[in-house]
Amino acid sequence: VKRLLVVGGAGSLLLPGGGRVIDSEGFPAEYKAEASAGAEFLETLRQEKELDWTFLSPSALFDGTERTGKFRLGTDDLLMDSDGNSSISFADFAIAMLDEVETPKHSQKRFTVGY
Repeated sequence: VKRLLVVGGAGSLLLPGGGRVIDSEGFPAEYKAEASAGAEFLETLRQEKELDWTFLSPSALFDGTERTGKFRLGTDDLLMDSDGNSSISFADFAIAMLDEVETPKHSQKRFTVGY
């Protein structure tokens, strides 16, 4: 395998006040096991020295709203707008992933995308 692209979750992203999204009050219990597994996988990838991997985390709300073509990229912090909302559409998430495929900028790193 030359390159591994992983679609991760938002649970391991960091909140403005510190701590991870998954550890915040109100994180849905039904998603905790899956989010924890994703966070553990990310930590495993971070130990990898030979494989060219990239882990893309969506914003907290990942939905089927319209494609805008306008979004921000980040690293380990949950991206939020000025009202505290964190979202990205499936289409814009896909654009961010394809941009990474075509022009790699996050080798052996996690990045995130949001409005």
